Amino acid sequence: MPYVHIRVTEEGVTAEHKRLLIEGTTELLQRVLNKPPASTFVVIEEVPTDNWGVGGETITAVRKRERG
Repeated sequence: MPYVHIRVTEEGVTAEHKRLLIEGTTELLQRVLNKPPASTFVVIEEVPTDNWGVGGETITAVRKRERG
């Protein structure tokens, strides 16, 4: 029973994006590992950009700097 946990930042991930991620992940596990879709669990977690860091700073700070 595969369990896949996808974490993304809260930056406009739509219900359609999530649907496609779940569908695509399930199909990949079926194709590559022959796992049945009925027993494949995919969880998408959206993380606030203040709670995600890279290079010693939050994604909030990175995005603010990128936007100028």
